[in-house]
Amino acid sequence: MFSTWGALTGLAIAIILIVRKATPAYALVLGALAGGLLGGGGLPDTVKAMISGSQSMMPSVLRILTSGVLAGALVKTGSAEKIADAIIRALGTRFALAAIALATLIVTAVGVFVDIAVITVAPVALAVGRRAGIPVPALLLAMVGGGKAGNVISPNPNTIAAADAFGVDLTALMMKNIVPAICALAVTILLSTLLAKKRLLGGEPPSAADTSDSGSALPPLWSAVAGPVVVVALLALRPICGLAVDPLVALPAGGIVAILACGRWRQTASYCEYGLSKVVGVSILLIGTGAVAGIVKGSGLNADMISILNACHLPAFALAPLSSVLLSGATASTTAGVTIAAQTFSGTLVGAGVPALSAAAMLHAGGTIFDALPHGSFFHATAGAVGMGVKDRLKLFPFGTLVGATSTITSAIVYLLGF
Repeated sequence: MFSTWGALTGLAIAIILIVRKATPAYALVLGALAGGLLGGGGLPDTVKAMISGSQSMMPSVLRILTSGVLAGALVKTGSAEKIADAIIRALGTRFALAAIALATLIVTAVGVFVDIAVITVAPVALAVGRRAGIPVPALLLAMVGGGKAGNVISPNPNTIAAADAFGVDLTALMMKNIVPAICALAVTILLSTLLAKKRLLGGEPPSAADTSDSGSALPPLWSAVAGPVVVVALLALRPICGLAVDPLVALPAGGIVAILACGRWRQTASYCEYGLSKVVGVSILLIGTGAVAGIVKGSGLNADMISILNACHLPAFALAPLSSVLLSGATASTTAGVTIAAQTFSGTLVGAGVPALSAAAMLHAGGTIFDALPHGSFFHATAGAVGMGVKDRLKLFPFGTLVGATSTITSAIVYLLGF
């Protein structure tokens, strides 16, 4: 229906607008409209494709909206910070960077958005870094890398979108990338330790003014983990006994359990409202992303990408990570990149004989390589969490890219080995 160059031009327009600080959702909608018109489609066909693409996002949007209950509960009850604090205290300052990376991985993996996970762990990490004399760049890399590793095994929006597009079970997709997540965590620890010892990016340990040792008002550890345990148990019922509990039910159920376990039931409404405020932006972004996906999916990009792969003598499965690498970099968002790539290429990948679960896992992992570019929110949120300037945050970008590349390459190897 639309030409490839038209779809790519529309995507470029959206990117330029986002870089110029336009509202991302509106930028994506405008880019989709421009892409359809420039791609040779009339206004009625363009609008129809945009609406169709946005409609395909509704299952993911609904699940993400309900996941706000869990996110709000974990953050506002102090459960996320308690989990992070417990891990760091257990491993001590000798293994401080490993503890920080592991804490961020776990906080992300239990359902907290990766940028919120970094913000949550940051106060504890800065306090530990001050005591252990660890420079700020190494601390931030430990958190960013741990968050990237946790993101590929979490019930976060990008995972939900990939699972929906490929029609696979969310729990199965989370489990599929466990080995890539472990490898990404190992590389994170290695790189952050190297930064700390060699002072490759310079930087000083956090000052006392930048840190705060919280912990006295946090809930007990058993209360903090109650919600995530319930979510994992409910999602695990399908592979264990065939009883399917949709994330739409499991995620908010875990949030309610977390609130009750922490004795905060009177604040349930306010916590849910906070959680909603954190997911509504992502949900609206997904609607705009769906509009772009509708144009891209109705263009010749799919066939052209296959032609390029054939010309380069690359196997069909390479389309999975490459598509999300490019699109997540273009949008500076794991969620947007994975969603557009999954919506556009899921049918092609499955049709080429790549198992849906493996294709979804590789595509999902690929979305973590270029997701921290400066025109996205993750870049600025993580820099602000430790008080780092834009130039210094840019210096850290290649190291975060290596972490994402590790999980992506490992995911491809897992597929090639037949696991």
